[in-house]
Amino acid sequence: MLNYTHLHKGIVFLLLSELCFTVSTVFSKMLTNTSSISAIEVTFARFFLGLIVFSGIIYKNSISLIPNRLSLLIWRGVLNTVAVILFFLASQYTTITNTHMLNMTYPFFIFLFSPLFFRSEKSSPFLYLILVCALAGIWLVIDPDFNSVNKGDMFGLLSGIVAAFAVITLNMARKSDSTPVILFYLMSIGTVVNGLVMLPVFVMPEGHQWFLLGASAAAGVGGQICITYGYRYITARAGGLVSTSRVLYAVVLGMLVFGESLTWRIGAGGMLILLSIVTVTWLHKPEGEQ
Repeated sequence: MLNYTHLHKGIVFLLLSELCFTVSTVFSKMLTNTSSISAIEVTFARFFLGLIVFSGIIYKNSISLIPNRLSLLIWRGVLNTVAVILFFLASQYTTITNTHMLNMTYPFFIFLFSPLFFRSEKSSPFLYLILVCALAGIWLVIDPDFNSVNKGDMFGLLSGIVAAFAVITLNMARKSDSTPVILFYLMSIGTVVNGLVMLPVFVMPEGHQWFLLGASAAAGVGGQICITYGYRYITARAGGLVSTSRVLYAVVLGMLVFGESLTWRIGAGGMLILLSIVTVTWLHKPEGEQ
């Protein structure tokens, strides 16, 4: 029997998580637009703050940090780190709207690549129609002329592809390790890998830059906490549909904060991408989900 109280909790937590993730990129873009600080530095702050928060949770609950499948946790951590760096680099070089629209293609790529990792999952012939729809949406949003493709848009699309593999490894890791352990290793690996990448381009923040850096990191960690709690109360399929709200947040905040324009190409492309995500999410029913 459907528990509507739990469903509502799940929806609220996921709506908050997507708002937090969007706000995080807004603060990041405000920082990178007004200083020489790179988005790579912003992502390091997010991982480092996350490591502190989740270390506290691990310590408070006396959770063992000995993993059952270390290799999966390492893959999950590295892939997630790369996806996050690409995502924030996209926000630095393209619009907030395009960043989130292109990153939100990850559910489609999960559906596309999952059969390579889970033999029980079969690709529907209908997938090829979804593929055409998604590619058309991506084409409209990026609007390439092959002479000056926006590198921010390419970063956004690549972040969606890498994020798909990161989520696939997360689904595999959840079968053997708990969420707190996965998050701890994710933040630890992210801090180390991101830190090494950041060293050559590090710039010491000054004055209000510390606020923007901290606000972006805090919003990102807040989003991670909300999404973790949200999926306790809602199915993966329903959660995927709710997560598309991030595109709406991105469009509104992009227009209000940065004066971004919503052209017919971006609007039409966004609708095709969202249609692909909704269709894929509806078709992809995880085992055991009611």
